[in-house]
Amino acid sequence: MSTDTQDWPPKRPEDGCALVTGGSGAIGAATVRQLAADGWPVVVHYGRGAERAEAVVAAVREAGGTAEAIAADLADPDAPAKLLADAVEALGPVRVLVNNAGITRDNLAMQLTDDDWQSVIDVDLTAAFRLIRPALKTMIRARWGRIINVSSVIALKTNPGQANYAAAKAGLLGLTRSVAAEVARRNVTVNAVAPGFIESEMTAGLLEDLVGHIPARRAGRPEEVAATIRFLASPEAAYVTGSTLVVDGGLGA
Repeated sequence: MSTDTQDWPPKRPEDGCALVTGGSGAIGAATVRQLAADGWPVVVHYGRGAERAEAVVAAVREAGGTAEAIAADLADPDAPAKLLADAVEALGPVRVLVNNAGITRDNLAMQLTDDDWQSVIDVDLTAAFRLIRPALKTMIRARWGRIINVSSVIALKTNPGQANYAAAKAGLLGLTRSVAAEVARRNVTVNAVAPGFIESEMTAGLLEDLVGHIPARRAGRPEEVAATIRFLASPEAAYVTGSTLVVDGGLGA
C-alpha cells in the first residue's frame, strides 16, 4: 500500500465552474459566496426570485469573483439537463455540483395529495439525479469532480407532517451512497450534508418553538452549512465520499 503523499492534496482542474441549485436561498447563497471565495466561478440557479439571485451574483462580483444567474424550473423533466448545458456554456464544465434546491408541501400523510407528494419528490430528489447523471460524464473524463447533495436532518429524525419531504431527503442519502461507490475510483466524490434547523425563509416563524429541543440551544447559520459544503468541494476532501455530514447542533445526537 502506497503512503506517498507527494501529490496530496490532488490539484483541482484549472477550468470549469461550480453549479449551486437553489443558489438564491439562504444556504444556497452562503454556499455560492464561499465557493466563489475559493476561486470557483459559480452558476447561481434559481427557480423564482430573479432579484435575489442577481443580488447574490452582484455580491460575488463585488468581492472579485465570477458568477452567473440561470433560471430553471426543476420540476420540469427536461430542465436539469438544460440547466447543466447552460452552466457549461456560461462558465465552463461543471466540476462541483451542489444539489441544494428544495421545496416543501407539508401535511399529514393521510391528507397529502398526489400532487403534494410528487412535486416534492420531483424537485428535491429526481432533479438531483437528473443533474448528477450528465454531470458525471464530464467529471469522470476529467478524473475530478465533487457532488454534494443537501439533504436534511428530517431524513434521519422523524417529523410528523413531512412524509414527502422526508422521503425525498432520505432518498438523496441512498442516491449519494450508491453513486459514490460507482465513481470513487475516478477521483469523483459524492457526499451529502444534512442540515438541522437553519435560519432561512423556510424556517421563519418556527425556530422559536424548536430551539429548546436543540442541544446547542440555537438555530444554525447558513454559513455553517456552507462551510461544510465548501470542505466537501475542496481538494483536501478527496478521501471523503459516500458520507453524510450532519450540521444540526446536536439535534440527532
